Amino acid sequence: MAKVLYITAHPHDDKVSFSMATGKAFIDTYKEANPNDEVIHLDLYREDIPQLDVDVFSGWGKLQTGKGFEELSAEEKGKVGRLSELSEQFVAADKYVFVTPLWNFSFPPVMKAYIDSVAVAGKAFKYTAEGPVGLLTDKKALHIQARGGIYSEGPAASMEMGHRYLTAIMQFFGVPSFEGLFIEGHAAMPDKAQEIKENAIARAKDLAHTF
Repeated sequence: MAKVLYITAHPHDDKVSFSMATGKAFIDTYKEANPNDEVIHLDLYREDIPQLDVDVFSGWGKLQTGKGFEELSAEEKGKVGRLSELSEQFVAADKYVFVTPLWNFSFPPVMKAYIDSVAVAGKAFKYTAEGPVGLLTDKKALHIQARGGIYSEGPAASMEMGHRYLTAIMQFFGVPSFEGLFIEGHAAMPDKAQEIKENAIARAKDLAHTF
């Protein structure tokens, strides 16, 4: 049995969002094909995802100097404790499915905050004399991303930063398998939007059987 984190970063649901609709088609099909797997949905717009702020850094600093968790302030305990929960949950999972739109050439800020919460030395990676080494070498990941324009090729390709960032992070973590499923062009070609969406959903269902 595998544990899957289904991580969505969109304020809208599948009725409005192309990425969420495609993600839902994927995860519903995946559940049908893998009924014994545990799927946990993290809706980042509804989860508590602490920012890396002064409370977090001061709390971490106290722990690094040997102070116990009980010596942290209430704010430090809440944020540092929640970040630890998120990182432990991430490391314990076997597969990751990220669902995002492409906003301003990247993804919504809450996804960056989530990545910051799980990019923990000693858990997702470690430092060595030869440089950092990823520790998540037995995982696999998928990124489902809706893009209103065309970014897979052409003049805008170099401006896409969302999938490229997640690719770099997964490589840094040592994740050996990271795929992308893109829904693109629906804003640039509104007359073809429904066709683009339906094609993406069909591809997502096919991919769910092999992921």
